[in-house]
Amino acid sequence: MRVILRACAAVLIWGCFGAAAAQAPAQPAPQETTVERQVRALANRDTQIGLYLNVLPDCTSGPLPTIRLVTAPAAGKVVVKSAKAKATNYKACLALEVPAYVAFYKAPPEFLGDDALTIEVKYQGGRTEIQKITVKVGGPGGQQKI
Repeated sequence: MRVILRACAAVLIWGCFGAAAAQAPAQPAPQETTVERQVRALANRDTQIGLYLNVLPDCTSGPLPTIRLVTAPAAGKVVVKSAKAKATNYKACLALEVPAYVAFYKAPPEFLGDDALTIEVKYQGGRTEIQKITVKVGGPGGQQKI
């Protein structure tokens, strides 16, 4: 009888350790991520460099992120405008229309070459995304197709 009780106690103890390990909190997701990307543009033309929105699981809009220009481009200008984003077949949402921010870059007419900028996007809940964007400004036929 003692052997059975000891075996049961050992199983219970190991079961508790396994449950405690399974219930241990997972590593928190990184609160700040860095994204590097390139965009092609034409001089003296507005080129979209970012679209920022927040779609909740129920297909409605959440609070929009705050956007800050950390490092301004050397040659061009960056402008952020309010817009409405329409999408179909986005995740579980068959159709949606939500508010958004759209970022545009515009190089001066005589500029050709690379320009760089950094944008900080802060979402509700503490997640921050640093976007390092290189804009390659070229002549006619050099703008990216969106």
